[in-house]
Amino acid sequence: MENGAVYRPTTEPRCKEPRRPCGCTRHRLKGWRLPAKVLQPFLSLLAVIFEEIVEDCSNCGGLYFFEFTSCTAFLLSLLILCVYCTVAYETFGKDKVEKVNFWAMLAIGVIFLLASIVLAATNSSPVPAIMAYVFGFFASMAFLAEVGMEYWDRRKQSTREHPQNSGNTQGTAEDSPLNK
Repeated sequence: MENGAVYRPTTEPRCKEPRRPCGCTRHRLKGWRLPAKVLQPFLSLLAVIFEEIVEDCSNCGGLYFFEFTSCTAFLLSLLILCVYCTVAYETFGKDKVEKVNFWAMLAIGVIFLLASIVLAATNSSPVPAIMAYVFGFFASMAFLAEVGMEYWDRRKQSTREHPQNSGNTQGTAEDSPLNK
């Protein structure tokens, strides 16, 4: 007893959470979100690759616009995927990340669709340019489909939280006189 072997600390040290490599996790992207988030940068990258293969063009304005849009869509979708899969998600907060994701995907989808239409209209029909705008249409549909699914999920959630009034308001406080 003199050596202190009887006495031990009364509290156990707090265990640290197991560290994942780079803090990566997929648990925030459940259901349809993970395939959608992986498909967006993949289709955008294919559009970038096919656009870069185009060697000559007669009206290059549409090609340059598509090049900028497809590259930007690829980088932004990759950035948002990284935010969802790393500790940056907790740093920014769920509400902010989901709001930025919704509006970014909407903007990317609309601008990518516009760029694909412009490239299709100004295309002088080399095969890589056709493949580029086809993948541009696919990618813009992936972005816009995510926006639609997010909107649908938000709408379902808001109807669960705030059920509709049945219309039967007889006997409520609104129908009773104020002063008795």
